[in-house]
Parts: sequence; C-alpha cells; structure tokens
Amino acid sequence: MKIFSTSIQALEKGIQYSGAKHKAISHNIANVDTPNFKRKEIAPNFGETFQQALMATKTNVKHQEFKGTSNASYRMENTRHSYSHNGNNVDIDKEMSDLAENQIYYYTLIDQMNGKFQSLQSVIKGGRA
Repeated sequence: MKIFSTSIQALEKGIQYSGAKHKAISHNIANVDTPNFKRKEIAPNFGETFQQALMATKTNVKHQEFKGTSNASYRMENTRHSYSHNGNNVDIDKEMSDLAENQIYYYTLIDQMNGKFQSLQSVIKGGRA
C-alpha cells in the first residue's frame, strides 16, 4: 500500500536534480578563471524526464515502468569546447543565468512539495485548522 502519491516521489527527484545542478553550476562559477578548466553539466537531461514522469501514470501492475521513473543517479560531464585563450570554457553570464533559472525551479518544486504536505496535514486534522 502506498501512502504517498507518485507526484511526491517525482518532486523529490526534481529537488535532488536541482541540488546536483546547483553544485555543478557553483563549481563552474568558482573555476571561472582557472586555466584549462572545462565546465561541468549534469547528465542526463532531467527536465524532459521529469516532465514525462509527471504526465505518465501506471494504471496496472503488469505495465512496464516508464523511462522517467528510473532510479539513475545524476553525473557531471565535462564539455570539451573552449571560450577563452587560456583553455577555460566557462561563460560566467551563462552560468549566472543557469543558476537563477535553477533557483526558480528549486523554489517552485519546494512550493509544490509544501502544498502536498499541507494537504496531507489538513486530511490528518480532519479539515480543522
């Protein structure tokens, strides 16, 4: 018997992805001036997988798992091209933009998770405040 819906699990995976992405972006920003440093990204592209997981619903135990529900961990990958003369390929403007986008994504997921838990709390209290 499942107590929580699959949406809570999907939100949890999204929050984990956002944390891993924040770590990679922070690492890139910290090494913006390091010679021959190659920026790191999180792979696979979790955004598309997360959207698929939210849209897909398993209606029968005999159905195959959706590819968006895998337990694969996130890994950092180096990108190979260079932007500057010292071999570094970190574009600080892009990294700052990615960081802001990731923060918005994270806070949105946290708000959705809070809403789920507030609903559960309301049910537990019987609808009373």
